[in-house]
Amino acid sequence: MDNFTFYAPTYFAFGKDTEQDTGKYVRRFGGSKVLVHFGGGSVIRSGLLDRVKKSLEAQGLAYVELGGVKPNPRSGLVYEGIELCRREGVDFVLAVGGGSTIDSAKAIAAGVVYDGDFWDFYQGKPVDNALPIGTVLTIAAAGSEGSPDSVITYEDGMYKRGASGEGLRPKFTILNPALTQTLPPYQTACGITDIMAHLYERYLTNTADVECTDRVIEALMLTMINEAPKVMADPNDYQARANILWAGMMAHNNCCGVGRTQDWASHDIEHELSAIYDCAHGAGLAVVMPAVFTYNMHHNVMRFAQAAVRVWGCEMDFEHPERTAKAGIDALRRFLVSIGMPVNFAQLGAKEEDIERMAQCACYGDARQGTIGGFVPLSKKDVENIYRLML
Repeated sequence: MDNFTFYAPTYFAFGKDTEQDTGKYVRRFGGSKVLVHFGGGSVIRSGLLDRVKKSLEAQGLAYVELGGVKPNPRSGLVYEGIELCRREGVDFVLAVGGGSTIDSAKAIAAGVVYDGDFWDFYQGKPVDNALPIGTVLTIAAAGSEGSPDSVITYEDGMYKRGASGEGLRPKFTILNPALTQTLPPYQTACGITDIMAHLYERYLTNTADVECTDRVIEALMLTMINEAPKVMADPNDYQARANILWAGMMAHNNCCGVGRTQDWASHDIEHELSAIYDCAHGAGLAVVMPAVFTYNMHHNVMRFAQAAVRVWGCEMDFEHPERTAKAGIDALRRFLVSIGMPVNFAQLGAKEEDIERMAQCACYGDARQGTIGGFVPLSKKDVENIYRLML
C-alpha cells in the first residue's frame, strides 16, 4: 500500500425528511446569502425545491436561484452562475439535485473566488479554495455529494473534463433515500452503473498488497449487485434505496481508493461519448467498461480473475485464469443488461465514423499528452480499438 493522506470532512444528514433541515445546515456552515442551484422540472414538481427554500426562509437566509442544469453540465451556465454570485454577494452555494447539479455548483463555487477562468481547474489546476457548498441529493450515482471532484462539458469544443481539490468537498450533504424513489427506472440504472464504474476504476490498480481497500470495494460491489434488482423491481423499496445511496457516496469519496493507483480510463473514454452524443453518463459507461476490461485484461489477468471470483462468484480456473477473468467481465455485462443498460454504440446513438475524432480528443484534446489510464497507459490507437469493440 502506498503512502496517502485522507481528509473527508463532509457532514452527512441521512434519512427521511432530512431536507427540512437544509437551512439549519447552511447557517451552521457559515452561509448568509445562498445560490440555490438546480436542474429542471423534477425538483419543482416534487415540491422539493419549495421545501428547501422554506427551510432557508425559516432561518432568515437570503437566496437567489439558478436553474437549468442539464445532464453533462455545461460551461455556459457555470459562467452565468459565477457572474450571478458575484453580483448578488452570494457566500454559499447549495445544489438541489443529482451529480450534474452538484458538479455545476462546485464549478461555480470555485470560479467565484478565482481571478482567472474557472476552466483552468478542469485543465489540471487543483481547487484549493471555493465558496462553501452544500447539497440535497436526488439520485445515487455520481458520488459528487461526498467527493472533491467535478466534471463539466466545455461548450467550445465539447470537451468533458474533470477538476479536483479539497476546496470542492461539500460542507454538508442531505441524503434522503425517499427523494430517489420517484426516479425513472432508466435513471436509477444509470446511477447504479456509475457507482459500479467508480468502484472498478479504483479496483483496477497496479499497487500490490491493498487487501483492505480491495475488500471494501468488493463489499460495495456486492451491495450493488444485491440491492439493484430490488429497486428495479420495486422503486419504492426504501431500504434498498438507502443502501444504494450510501454505497454511492462511499464509492466516490475515495475511502476505498486511498493508498493505491487508480485507472479512470473507462471514464475518460466515456466522456467523449456523452460530450458528443449527450447520452447518459451511466449508459455510456455500461457500453465502455466491458470493452475496456476486455482490452486490458491480459495486463493483469489475476486482478480481473480476483474480481470474478470474489464479486461475481465465478469458479477459479488456475490453469487458464484468463477464462475466469473473462467470466467476470461477462457477468458484469449480464448484470448491466439485467437492469436495462445498453450494450453497444448503436444503442447510444454513437457512430463509427466519429471513433478517430473521439480517440484524438480523449488522448490529445484540451492539453492532454497522448495517453490515458492509470492501469494500462492507452494510446490513441488503443482507444480507437476499444471504441471498435463497442460496435
